[in-house]
Amino acid sequence: MARATLTISSKNYSSWCLRGWLMCKWVGLDFDEQVVSADDPSVRAELLLQSSSIRVPTLTHNGIPIWDTLAIGEYLNELYPKAGLLPSEPAARARCRSICGEMHSGFAALRSALPVNLKSTKPNFVVWSAAQADIDWILKNIWHECFARWKGPYLFGESLTMADAMYAPVCTRFRTYCVKLDPEAAAYCGRIMNLPTMVEWIEAAMLEPEEMPELDAEF
Repeated sequence: MARATLTISSKNYSSWCLRGWLMCKWVGLDFDEQVVSADDPSVRAELLLQSSSIRVPTLTHNGIPIWDTLAIGEYLNELYPKAGLLPSEPAARARCRSICGEMHSGFAALRSALPVNLKSTKPNFVVWSAAQADIDWILKNIWHECFARWKGPYLFGESLTMADAMYAPVCTRFRTYCVKLDPEAAAYCGRIMNLPTMVEWIEAAMLEPEEMPELDAEF
């Protein structure tokens, strides 16, 4: 029996659950999933960005609950340092923590205007200016700077890190809302979306019966 349980909500709508789940998978943690319905008022508030506290996902390991996604990543890195969630080189590690923190606390316009919705495709979606500014910042000041310094194929080189998990939902947003990308960014999104773990998550999301009309609406 797994010694760990990851409590998650909707695989279709929850960006934070995807991040935590990916990191658990990438380090090879043996864990069970416990799913909280999106109909739960507190979970629904989180998904609709109406809650200041994000308590899902929660990783419970050896009786220890860890409920913030960054905290989950740091905890997993302590347990499995060889998995490389944080780069070994100090400058890369500092940069990785910085851009993970930036995703954790920023890009409010992107989050609200382009909510995660894996089942949906919106080819004629118009990105308003504040959300476009977030997109431009991510592409220029985060992704392309990482590619230039650490040479890809992922943000910090050959290995997947916490940063790739943190920005994986951005890749899904770009696909859902048909955001135009330069070739380098498009190739990175393609690599992330085709990871076996991402494919597994998305296939499960497609089978979810729950719907949130607030996130399925045409903007």
